[in-house]
Amino acid sequence: MKLLRYGDAGNEQPGIIDPEGKIRSLVRYVKDIDGPTLSAEGLAKLRAINLNALPLVDENARLGACVGNIGKFICIGLNYADHAQETRAAIPKEPVVFMKATSSVSGPNDTIVIPRNSIKTDWEVELAFVIGKTAAYVSEEEANNHIAGYFVCNDISEREFQLERSGQWDLGKGCDTFGPIGPWLVTADEAGDISNLKLWLEVNGYRYQNGNSDKMIFSPTTIVSYLSQYMSLQPGDVISTGTPPGVGLGQKPPAYLKPGDTIELGIEGLGTQRQTVVASV
Repeated sequence: MKLLRYGDAGNEQPGIIDPEGKIRSLVRYVKDIDGPTLSAEGLAKLRAINLNALPLVDENARLGACVGNIGKFICIGLNYADHAQETRAAIPKEPVVFMKATSSVSGPNDTIVIPRNSIKTDWEVELAFVIGKTAAYVSEEEANNHIAGYFVCNDISEREFQLERSGQWDLGKGCDTFGPIGPWLVTADEAGDISNLKLWLEVNGYRYQNGNSDKMIFSPTTIVSYLSQYMSLQPGDVISTGTPPGVGLGQKPPAYLKPGDTIELGIEGLGTQRQTVVASV
């Protein structure tokens, strides 16, 4: 299934993509695309619905973040060896973990706002997923049972805030609008081979990132197992798995986002995003 949220920011409604690619409303069945809906039981109920009987949604409706009521937004840094090399960082021996503020979450086509005093706002196309079942001290073999679905994330990052200030990556990762996710969530049973997905990102039509998830150092199941040794993962928690090479920081010379830029990005089978960049007021 492809699940999504549509409508004005802050008032999104749950929806689903039918076999013809049209958006159908799920309002009669669930309150949101969130933890309870993404449980095994919740997804089983959605699979039993006759999609043709659901109301159609205006194809021009705004798409919101594909997961609502996110509990934790956890990210993995330097998870592609070639990206670590381009940023002159050591290849990690275990996952590098940081958090994005949930207030950074936005829709896949919403505007990206460069924060005040920013001079190095950057892009990162990433494969993300959402937890559907509580995970605590799970093995890698068990981890797949805890992933509800996969989607696209643009891990927007302010590099000066992230790397040249207090040493806390979170400062450059959690600014408002820095976490577009969607356009939809593809449930794990339909997402295909997650270990071999093409990822790409363009700025103003120039392709900077052109990677593949087969270059990941730590797989989603490894990440779930690893994180669950230190914190319980709850239904509705979002985890983003790192970016391939081609970020602005790695260009020679470095290239960063500026007002008026357009970002387009996508992952094979998981859809695309498109954002316009503006300056903070």
